Amino acid sequence: MRVIVAAGGTGGHIYPALAIIDKIKQENRHSEVLYIGTTDRMEKDIVPLRGIRFVGVEIQGLNRKNIFSNFSVMKKFFKAIKKSKEIIKEFHPDIVIGVGGYITAPVLYAAHQLHVKTMIHEQNSIPGLSNKFLSRFVDTICVSLPGSVQYFPQEKTVYTGNPRSEEILKIEKVSKTKFGFSRDKKLVLIVMGSLGSTTMTKKLKEAISLFKNKTYQVLVVTGKAYYQEYQDIEIPSNVKLTPFCEELIQVMKDADLMVSRAGASTISEITGIGLPSILVPSPYVTHNHQYLNAKELEDKGACCILEEKDFSGEVLCSKIDEILSDKMLYLSMKKASEAFGIKDSLTRIYGEVKKLVGE
Repeated sequence: MRVIVAAGGTGGHIYPALAIIDKIKQENRHSEVLYIGTTDRMEKDIVPLRGIRFVGVEIQGLNRKNIFSNFSVMKKFFKAIKKSKEIIKEFHPDIVIGVGGYITAPVLYAAHQLHVKTMIHEQNSIPGLSNKFLSRFVDTICVSLPGSVQYFPQEKTVYTGNPRSEEILKIEKVSKTKFGFSRDKKLVLIVMGSLGSTTMTKKLKEAISLFKNKTYQVLVVTGKAYYQEYQDIEIPSNVKLTPFCEELIQVMKDADLMVSRAGASTISEITGIGLPSILVPSPYVTHNHQYLNAKELEDKGACCILEEKDFSGEVLCSKIDEILSDKMLYLSMKKASEAFGIKDSLTRIYGEVKKLVGE
């Protein structure tokens, strides 16, 4: 099987794409994979390190604030379609898969024009511009959340879950004692995105002193750019800070509660593990999609939403105390989180790939 995967821009697109590639290679050892990404985003560094052939295509997202700047954007878009066609003709793929980011639009559209089988995967509750555009042309659409189905043609849309939810099942747990925590006390893990957040750093700094004398322990992943900003405050003995956590999934498996943003990959990881959570959706994303991602979980009783505008140390501590002290509430949230997670997402996605390529 010869496969082209296009995805880029953020880890929320890149890591699900890599999970799909790993699954294809696992199921079909003789498969050949080519990854098409942008020339200036993080995939250009991450993908080659995984031993995957990578080609960069210059592309730029639409500017929603200055429409006149989009003339150059559209010029790059049409050039990207032309280059994508050249790459596709040279590689001769059986299928082209788009896993998010504006790079997918020219690549998948080029594949459609060349009559190559195509599939896209939408991670968020509301599709982005690229997937909205591509939905008319691709053969199969896979979605992470059940609420996303309504935005696409029903006859070719499949609820598969997010690729990360199956991938993390293989990852071994790391004990919280490795981070200096007690084995006998509950652990709350706070992560406001892999890079951290300016607004949430200020709010979390105010919250940290309130964790003093709590019966639980707290690990705060600050983000590399914000770690130094916490150096001017007193850190209680039951709280530890780290700028980045390489073993985040592993320690999540030994945590009791997660406080985080509500990106699609994060939600798939939380529900894949079956972890109760307090979700603080980023209000700075398109279509407020993080709030809608979180709402699907809250409606099932798997999480509690705390909007950034309402966030304070007092409110956060109150919600943590409520969840961890009420055994029935905690168990019901844990059960709902486990039920929401799709444990065979990659298997479902690979099944759709096989249908399209006739294997």
